[in-house]
Amino acid sequence: MEMKHLIDFTEKDDEFAEILVKTGLKKNYAKVLVFLAKNKSLTSRDVERGTDLRQPEVSIAINHLRKRGWVKISNLLTENKGRPVKLYTLHISIQDILHEIESEKSEEFQQYLDLLSCARKLIT
Repeated sequence: MEMKHLIDFTEKDDEFAEILVKTGLKKNYAKVLVFLAKNKSLTSRDVERGTDLRQPEVSIAINHLRKRGWVKISNLLTENKGRPVKLYTLHISIQDILHEIESEKSEEFQQYLDLLSCARKLIT
């Protein structure tokens, strides 16, 4: 299999991931998401190396991101026998993902405002 060059996880990427964590995304999910946004398609091993996460952490993160509809999985055709190699890519753009997070947080914030409004009505 040919060796491909991965784009390293930089300090700026770490900052981006930390911002996503502050919005409520788990740290490992955020790191995998940021790394996938920088690289077109990656194997689990690529993600492990690039994010400095262990295989189970990557698998859990990928499954969560896939359930959200943000990551798609495809099989890499190889001549080797054995377990097929899976490739992970973003299913939608990082901009669309940020918009989705923004919409979720806006709805959540509005629910809190509605609850506070109800509380005010009860004390007046």
